[in-house]
Amino acid sequence: MTEHTTDALPGLPTVKSCPYLPADGYRPSRRPGGGAVTKVRLPDGREAWAVTGYAEGRALLADPRLTADRTHPGSPLPLPDVPGPRTRPMLLGAEGKEHQRQRRALISAFTVRRITALRPRLEQLANDRLDTLLAAGPPADLVSGFALPVPSLAICELLGVPYEDRAFFERQARLRHDPEHAPQAMAELSGYLDGLVRAKQSAPGDGLIDDLLAHQVKQGTIDRDEVVGLALVLLIAGHVTTSGMISLGTLALLEHPEQLAAVRSGTLALPGVVEELLRYVSSEGLLPRVAIEDVEVGGRLIREGDGVLIVTSVANRDETLLDRPLELDVHRPAGQHLTFGHGIHQCLGQNLARAELETAFRALFTRIPSLTLAVPAGELTTTRGSGLTSLPVTW
Repeated sequence: MTEHTTDALPGLPTVKSCPYLPADGYRPSRRPGGGAVTKVRLPDGREAWAVTGYAEGRALLADPRLTADRTHPGSPLPLPDVPGPRTRPMLLGAEGKEHQRQRRALISAFTVRRITALRPRLEQLANDRLDTLLAAGPPADLVSGFALPVPSLAICELLGVPYEDRAFFERQARLRHDPEHAPQAMAELSGYLDGLVRAKQSAPGDGLIDDLLAHQVKQGTIDRDEVVGLALVLLIAGHVTTSGMISLGTLALLEHPEQLAAVRSGTLALPGVVEELLRYVSSEGLLPRVAIEDVEVGGRLIREGDGVLIVTSVANRDETLLDRPLELDVHRPAGQHLTFGHGIHQCLGQNLARAELETAFRALFTRIPSLTLAVPAGELTTTRGSGLTSLPVTW
């Protein structure tokens, strides 16, 4: 067991030369016994541990000696300041019985059976957006025209947002990707959801919010404010990562034409293609934790209070996990990855995310088989770790 000195710590890599690969500066792969747990300096000057090994990351994600509470002062990714009152941790940041209670209230909405029933509507949403793109003609921005609105509308469908409010909902979700407007957009969305919950208490409709009010709130399992908080968490967690995966996954396939040809041929099982994209494509790729007790992992001693970042985008490329981990291979049998996390905080909406991605890629490459980039890939820029600012395409 060793401890890392704090002299001249390397900075946490943040610059990407390729939008869908991990940030430059990480080891391209890891050999057994080398560098899977490393101390780094965060952009704000604090220190934290970067975990890039698959086994080490998986172990820490399941370890109760680490907390996911981002309000903890040691969190390497503290919650951003958002206008409005602070609420108690919701789902991703809740722990213990509080987390179990909140997760139990939601879990029935994300079963395979419920998501399977939702698939026809997801297909319609994707095709409606493509109808608009095709009618306008090339070139088009696939981010604003497809990758952002499809997950946004899917969340609207799930939550039970009235049809007439969806343009507002979609616009605010889009503004969340703009650093200048993100805090105000979050405040607008929070206020809107608060008003929506109040309206549904008087005039129930269809959707997850209605189900929570009719069953969980009525039984006293959760309260009205939690319904608002949980709806906001689902919006953020479900929308940002899925939209990023649609845009980055499309770019990755366009830059691997032989792989895209195999996808377009229809001979591959699309769920397997999606799993490989989930493993290979680096969207946000950082899961923050804080040690609440001393933990030894990978030959390092993580002290109580230390911040930890599990770098899933690099852990998914661990050469102890699979052969040729640095290559995209859509023919690869579906394997393990940490994109949805692991342990008690594993992504509740992973079934929905998979269904959205399968639907989006199937519709996109079936209806626009000649889709190509309209600008050099080197000109593309990313948002803060979760996707592309734009993806100009033509056909």
